[in-house]
Amino acid sequence: MMKSAGIEENLLAILDSASDSKHTPDANDDRLAFLEAVRSACVVNENPPTSKMCEAVFQVLRVGKSLELITESFRLLNELDKRFPHVYLSEKEASESSHLIVVEGGWSPFLFNLESASRERGAGCRSISGPLDSLGFLQLMQELGEVANEGNLQALEIKSLRNMLVFQYLINALEGDFLPRNRVYEETMNWTHLRESLLNLLLSTRKINYKGLMKDCLTIMCGLFDVSAGISEDLESPDNAAAKLSHNDNTASALALFELGNNACFALQKLLIMIMDLDMSRKKADMQGSTTRADGVRTPLMEIILDEITYDTDMLSPFLKVFNEPKWKLEIILQYFSKYTTRLSTRTRRSNGPTDDATTFSGVLNCLSNVTSTRSITKKISADVVQVLLAHAFQAHLSLSCQQDADGIAASKDEGRGSSLAEICENIISAFSNLRRTDAKMEILPIGKEALFTAATILSTETGAQV
Repeated sequence: MMKSAGIEENLLAILDSASDSKHTPDANDDRLAFLEAVRSACVVNENPPTSKMCEAVFQVLRVGKSLELITESFRLLNELDKRFPHVYLSEKEASESSHLIVVEGGWSPFLFNLESASRERGAGCRSISGPLDSLGFLQLMQELGEVANEGNLQALEIKSLRNMLVFQYLINALEGDFLPRNRVYEETMNWTHLRESLLNLLLSTRKINYKGLMKDCLTIMCGLFDVSAGISEDLESPDNAAAKLSHNDNTASALALFELGNNACFALQKLLIMIMDLDMSRKKADMQGSTTRADGVRTPLMEIILDEITYDTDMLSPFLKVFNEPKWKLEIILQYFSKYTTRLSTRTRRSNGPTDDATTFSGVLNCLSNVTSTRSITKKISADVVQVLLAHAFQAHLSLSCQQDADGIAASKDEGRGSSLAEICENIISAFSNLRRTDAKMEILPIGKEALFTAATILSTETGAQV
């Protein structure tokens, strides 16, 4: 920790006149001076910060009422966590497994320990701005939901910006704790590492409705995406921007909302991805008998997502627009299709070809390879929904192909089953043609036209290269 307890005492003393409820210019200057002093002592001079110092910086973020204060405290917290992680992997030899290092008494923005929570409640008003327990996280999500539902520049407040930054920092903290633990679990299959992760502790608490929280995450992510998209359109149109921003007391905040809205969407996506990764590891631990009754039972997030986008078709397109991680995006779409195409894939499978089923992209395209099977699918899924799913699956497949090419990795059997990119493009065009044959009045959606144009361009390029 710090070389001297006196350094911590001197730094915290800067905030003596700046209580959480005091927001005078002098108090804000003291907060900025404190942040700069911590950066100098810890980041510049490479002295690990104490838990109290990190908590004080976090308090500035949670109570700050100026854009400068909340952005500077947010940036400093992330710098400190990156420079002095509290959970990390030790260096290892090539033949050794990774060793997880957890810093004892390290700072955490979460309070899941009953003793710690009781101690925090006894600290009076500090609990308002200190680390969050599960109920505090739930309240933060509810406030983010209000921002997503409002979507009004004139109603914008600094609190909205602050909440989005607090949420982003919390997700960064969850990620910094979860990723090294999950990596060690994959190497050692020791479930204890993940059982003690902040993410698992957050999701396992009985104080919150887990399924309701996950549904809220999906709704908020789509809502914030719409808010950011709306602001982008306003700012790109000089007339609209002038009309709306002229009534806004803080143009800088309006511009910041656009950036923070996008970042908050990305943070929500990271949270969903981590939970699905945790679900996969949990499934392995269940199969090995490593879990106990104390671990509880939780519905896999994949099932919740599929239920939401299946039964709320208005959410399908916004969700697929904002959720852009290709691996999980493709998996979600394939799982969606598999509910309606599993039997069809058996009947349409080529007897002399590779074994394609509806859990692969090639298998889904195979199910749409003739008018009869396509008509059977569109009786269960509307043609417009099929178009949206196909187009986004194609985007995700192309992204994965580019990543694999960049990394020098052969295409995964689960994502191609040996089908070349040219074959995929031909099958995409064929699938859309069969959709048109099932309904001559069907219009190709804009996203479908983009997919067809991309597929035709790739085929044209590859054909030209072969000549």
